[in-house]
Amino acid sequence: MAVSFTDFLVFLEIFLFTLHGKVSSQAVQAENVTVTEGGQAEINCKLQSYDGSIVVIQNPHRQTLFFNGTRALKDERFQMVQFTPRLVKIVLSNVRVEDEGGYFCQLYTDATLHQVATLTVLVPPAEPEVEVKEQVVEAGVMELTCIAPRSKPPATLRWYRDRREIPGVTSQQDNDKTVSVSNTIRLAVSRRDDRALVTCEATHPALRGQRKITQHALNVHYAPTVKIQHPPGVMREGDSLSLDCIISANPLPSTVLWSRLNDSLPERTETQGTLLTIPRLSALDNGTYVCEGHNQYGRAADEYTLVVYDIPPVIESKDPGASVEAQRYVPYSIIGGVLAMLVFGVICVLIVTIWCSVRQKGSYLTHEASGLDEHGEVQEAFLNGSETREGKKEYLL
Repeated sequence: MAVSFTDFLVFLEIFLFTLHGKVSSQAVQAENVTVTEGGQAEINCKLQSYDGSIVVIQNPHRQTLFFNGTRALKDERFQMVQFTPRLVKIVLSNVRVEDEGGYFCQLYTDATLHQVATLTVLVPPAEPEVEVKEQVVEAGVMELTCIAPRSKPPATLRWYRDRREIPGVTSQQDNDKTVSVSNTIRLAVSRRDDRALVTCEATHPALRGQRKITQHALNVHYAPTVKIQHPPGVMREGDSLSLDCIISANPLPSTVLWSRLNDSLPERTETQGTLLTIPRLSALDNGTYVCEGHNQYGRAADEYTLVVYDIPPVIESKDPGASVEAQRYVPYSIIGGVLAMLVFGVICVLIVTIWCSVRQKGSYLTHEASGLDEHGEVQEAFLNGSETREGKKEYLL
């Protein structure tokens, strides 16, 4: 009957236990360890008053890892890095959740002494996953679920939009030694919410203050709206017309339909996607142009009425820019002529006014001189004492 190496070690432990016949003052201490999955854990067994007794390190399944510094279990992830009378240290690399549990530090003296070092393994969440229950049309309700499929202890999930938290319903599901966490929200949406961003945020002790974030763009379906973008101002013969059909819809129409009411499009018309171009316009291109788009939720159209005006006559001149300059300065010449006439009229009025004033002044001086002569005659008659009635005259001074 074959005896395994583990059975041999157990037998040896019992033998050593019975071999020592006196009570020892030795003691052993162990320290608990917390490590993140995939990291490295140090398990320390501190010895007091060690006298060379047997030291055995066992895993949570009570399998012997090291026997007095000698490897007993073929798991290369465990390494004995220190074995002294005061400290026994082993290192476990690439820690897995299955490694969690109590590690036994046992000292075999007259009585078996042992301490347990508890290894705790933290499992941080990956970036959260976002699931949409079903496609939603505007005025509907969208249901979004954020999921952290694996964490230990359970991760905390929160929803945000524009830095404001959105309350949700949280649920958990055990998955062996890890937990799956989900947070579900329901949003009433309109077409304005299409492509708006919401954020699912996961926090966990193993992340040490960091966060795992997933952004999701809302996808809201809605019927199209159409608007034709056209050039400003009037269109004249020889100009080129370019129209752009701006369509807002989700999903976008697969094709854009251009037409002219009660007539076909001009032969020179070029269409590419949402653009319509007509070079070298003429009066024959006049009409109402229509752009139309549709998806499974509806149909919409917009119209543009084109009126092509004649080219205004141009004054011929040897100078290519003379006609333009002539047209530019016509208003100024008219204004100058009007101002000249006004100035001439004012001058004429001034001349007439001065002439009339001078004439009135000359007439006044003539009458004044005549009055003085008559006054002298009166004085002479008075001095001579002439009182004859024939020579008596009345003078009004």
